[in-house]
Amino acid sequence: MGFPAFFAQVPSIVLRDRLADFLGAAAGGLIEYGYADAVRLAGHSCPTVAGSYLLSHRALRALHGDETPLRGEIAVDFRAAADAGVSGVMATVVGLLTGAAGAGGFKGLAGRFVRRDLLRFAQDLPGDIRFRRLDNGRSVTATRQLAPVPADPRLPSLLQRLLAGDDDPDTRRLFASLWQDRVRRILVDHFDDPRLVVLA
Repeated sequence: MGFPAFFAQVPSIVLRDRLADFLGAAAGGLIEYGYADAVRLAGHSCPTVAGSYLLSHRALRALHGDETPLRGEIAVDFRAAADAGVSGVMATVVGLLTGAAGAGGFKGLAGRFVRRDLLRFAQDLPGDIRFRRLDNGRSVTATRQLAPVPADPRLPSLLQRLLAGDDDPDTRRLFASLWQDRVRRILVDHFDDPRLVVLA
């Protein structure tokens, strides 16, 4: 598959999913997720997908420390409404890594492994997204700030030209290259940059 090479440089995260273990889908319930998985689910790679992956990665690490995070056992609240801005895209990536789902999520087996209604929107929060462990109630609120990794100044005009119907292959290639370069800088050059995700 033709993903950009830098996808493989982005740190992955190993999660333990007790439902996957119970159903024999993964030995010990251990599943490794990388940025390419988020791209496959979202269908594209952009700063929003990248920022959501980074934010979730940081929040899960903050909640679990050296322990393996428990996928499916984390409730997630968004400050924004589901249809506001890029909330839907962010929720797709956050849901992938946490297992949290809205009203249409897995209803569980005899009261176990419930994923339904673990994802809520329009909540009163001091930050963008709150992650809460179901086992001990510990929570962390995360806010993404991607301004420290600015887009190339040529991108807006290139995007306008393409959306207006410019079909020049060189224009398309330059736009795609510059677009993914910002994603690369977010997820590779600045993966540990504390300015990009504020935790509280």
